[in-house]
Amino acid sequence: MDELIESIYQGILFTPLLEWLAVLTSVLYVVFAARQKMITWFFAFITSVLYVYLCFISELFIETLLQLFYVAMAIYGWQQWKKHDTMGFKGADEGELPMASKIQSWGLRKHLIISIAGLIGTFTLGVIFQTFTNQHHAFLDAFTTVFSLFATFMVTKRVLENWLYWIVIDAASVYLYYDRGLKLSSLLFVLFTLLAVFGWLKWYLAYRKAQKA
Repeated sequence: MDELIESIYQGILFTPLLEWLAVLTSVLYVVFAARQKMITWFFAFITSVLYVYLCFISELFIETLLQLFYVAMAIYGWQQWKKHDTMGFKGADEGELPMASKIQSWGLRKHLIISIAGLIGTFTLGVIFQTFTNQHHAFLDAFTTVFSLFATFMVTKRVLENWLYWIVIDAASVYLYYDRGLKLSSLLFVLFTLLAVFGWLKWYLAYRKAQKA
C-alpha cells in the first residue's frame, strides 16, 4: 500500500502542466454538466482537445479516437442545449435551462439495445486494435470508448440514465489511465466517479419533481 501511495505521489509530482490543465477543465465540465449550465460544452471542447494529444502519446489510440468524438459532441451538445434556449425557455438563470423542461428517462428496452450494441462494438474494436496495433488494454479501452459514445449522446439529449453509464465508465478508466502513467488523470476519474453519483442524484431529484408537477 505504501508503494502504491508513493507511486501515485511521484506520478502527480511530475505531472506535466498540460495534464493539469486537462484535469482542471474536465472537472469544470462535469460540475457544470450536473448543474445543466451551457458553459459545460466550452470546457468539454477544451478538455477533449487536450486529451487527444495526451492519449495519443500514451498509446491509448482508441481513447484518442474517443476524444476526437468528444470534440465534435461538445459542439453538437452546445447547439442542442442552445436550441432549447431559443425555443422559449427563458425563465431560468442565465445559461441554464429549466430542469423540468429538459430531463427525460429512457425505458429498459432502449438500454438493453444500447448494452447489446455496446458489447458487440467493444469486442469488435478490441479485436481490431489488439491485432493490428500496439494498443494497451485493447478491450478495456474499447469498452470505455464505445459506451462513452452512447453516454455522451445521452448527455446532449439530457437522458437521466447517462450518469449510471458514466459511473461504470469512469470507474473502469481509473485503472486504464493509471496503468499508462497518467496518475493525475487516474485520480481525476476517481473524482469523476463520485461526481457522476452526484450528477445522477441531482438529475433524478429534478426529474421526479417535474413528474409530480
